[in-house]
Amino acid sequence: MTTATHHASAKKPPLHARIMRRSFRGLPPKLHDIAYEPDLVVPAADGSALLTDHYFPLADGDFPTLLVRSPYGRHFPWAPIYGVLFAEQGFHVVLQSCRGTGGSGGESALWDHEAADGQATVAWLREQPWFSGALGTIGASYLGYAQWALAADPPPELRAMVIQVGLHNLHGYFYPGGAFALEGALATSMGRVYQHRGTARFLWAALRLQRHARTIARALPLGETYAPGLGGRVPFLEEAMAHPDPEDAHWQGADLGAVAARMQVPTCLITGWHDVLLDQTLQQYGRLRRAGCDTALLVGPWTHHSALQQGWPEVFAESLAWLRAHLCADPSGLRKTRARVHVGGRQAWQDLPDWPPATPGHRWYLDGDGTLRTRMPENASAPLSFRYDPADPTPSVGGPLLSPKAGHQDNTALEARDDVLTFTTAPLTEPVHLFGPVGVELRVSTDTGHADIFARLCDVDGRDRSANVCDGLRRLQPADTTEPTGTAPAAVTVAMSSTAYCFPAGHRIRLQVSGGAHPRFARNTGTGEPPATATRLIPADVSLHHPSALVLPVADGEFAGPASDS
Repeated sequence: MTTATHHASAKKPPLHARIMRRSFRGLPPKLHDIAYEPDLVVPAADGSALLTDHYFPLADGDFPTLLVRSPYGRHFPWAPIYGVLFAEQGFHVVLQSCRGTGGSGGESALWDHEAADGQATVAWLREQPWFSGALGTIGASYLGYAQWALAADPPPELRAMVIQVGLHNLHGYFYPGGAFALEGALATSMGRVYQHRGTARFLWAALRLQRHARTIARALPLGETYAPGLGGRVPFLEEAMAHPDPEDAHWQGADLGAVAARMQVPTCLITGWHDVLLDQTLQQYGRLRRAGCDTALLVGPWTHHSALQQGWPEVFAESLAWLRAHLCADPSGLRKTRARVHVGGRQAWQDLPDWPPATPGHRWYLDGDGTLRTRMPENASAPLSFRYDPADPTPSVGGPLLSPKAGHQDNTALEARDDVLTFTTAPLTEPVHLFGPVGVELRVSTDTGHADIFARLCDVDGRDRSANVCDGLRRLQPADTTEPTGTAPAAVTVAMSSTAYCFPAGHRIRLQVSGGAHPRFARNTGTGEPPATATRLIPADVSLHHPSALVLPVADGEFAGPASDS
């Protein structure tokens, strides 16, 4: 039985959570009035005190429990979006600060404690009179990492997981494609250090980072210049910069991808096409499917942040339906298909039996005149080259960022730069529908051996506005750009993430190729030195040879429609 009289310390949810709750639109009506118990003490695996808030319905009966473990505090936005909203729908919500954060005891570590402390929290739950034995987990970003850590040895009570814009591979987050994710790493470090200390300190820290961001991005060495922007040195960030090799012992235990390969806990994955963790989410979905795990996938037109803002009505509905199905034996809210994706270009949702659908890889070949052709040119033209100068790095525009500038953006000014090559089709005579991973197969040579290849797919409309669809970067080493003979250009494939997108008739498909996207990625200094200590800048001449091809997952009519309006 759950009533306020059975919780001596129960009170109304915090004022900020109630205010934010009133601002939500497009959500189902609440089923229960709620209360919460703040600052409960749960013993960590080492005996440290983990501060925990318990939200619950003011109603009689047994209700399932949701566990949310956060290194970013227990208040904004977690209290309203998890504590309040899910308690109103008939769940106990246990919202906990990870070790060393949000008032919890012990020392914070980027990944070391999550599995053991998650298990210790479940042991505490078993002792609570209101715990029914039905447990689910939910959370976004690093809160997803905490879920994967618990699932590495899933307790028998764990019956469902909902991972929203979630993380499982920390090295992959810091080094997507092999280059240091500078802008995201700074933002994440700022959030990790300051968000759990309260909204005022977090906002002040965000403003300070914004003031210093340009200096950090342009000065060297990076391991020294970042500190003023974060109010001091951040050991875990310095360790990440000092260890770019994923096989380095520093990263041992940090990649939880293999957890999904043996999972049997029903898991719902939610991401957005411009989420910085889109690729990690799709990797885990593939592993779960191959393991035969009950899983669902939702991919919206969102960034990492907007999924929990503009996208929250869809994200909340998906999450609630999954949890009710697996914790309350109520599958009425589940859709009939395993995957639902938002299709860009026609702004509609598409239900699919799986992701990605089986599509042939159609090749568009890069020609010397800047065109994309469906047939390989018969007479190979001279290589096309650009010079990447780290003193004037190619800027990042839109895409999967942690800033308000994320998402679709106009790339016209970027494409006018001398260090950006573009290849474009003729206007399409009929729509082209893409569903799946995008990539480019290049023949590349460089004069230094040290270079990045940034490749981006764009949609060019009738007004010649070029908008980004998806992209990817690969950091090259000397061994990557030299064939065994030492003379021929090397074959290099750049993965450009995945998409569900419709290029309308009359639009053109464009491929961008350049040497970076700064400060989204730290510039390639051209020396091969680690990002923390590099002090010299050496330009690189990069040449693309024939044949090179853009590979697109073109779908037939089966997946081109019908779709529901967004």
